[in-house]
Amino acid sequence: MSLVAGGMEIGGAILCAIAALGILRFPDVYTRLHAASKAGVLGTGLLLVGAGIESGDIWIFLRCLLGVLFLLGTTPVSAHLLARSALKSGIQPNVAASISEHKNNK
Repeated sequence: MSLVAGGMEIGGAILCAIAALGILRFPDVYTRLHAASKAGVLGTGLLLVGAGIESGDIWIFLRCLLGVLFLLGTTPVSAHLLARSALKSGIQPNVAASISEHKNNK
């Protein structure tokens, strides 16, 4: 059991580090939100499940699973609200991060 938990914790830590790197390196708020909401939640979820498995207690494991479900339920909503408020505030997406086909035809 501890090999599985250790593997999940290492994988979760790597994904959290990738999310942090994405927050630091991406050019605008929208791509940063994408990095934080995707890799961050998956990494944190793996860390929680790994900790729950390592504990050996079913109640701690269930609480960790409830934490993962809470993250999966709230993170997409909060990322959407932050992106929407940024757009309504007038923050434009970075042109370099855009995949629009129309920008090459101008």
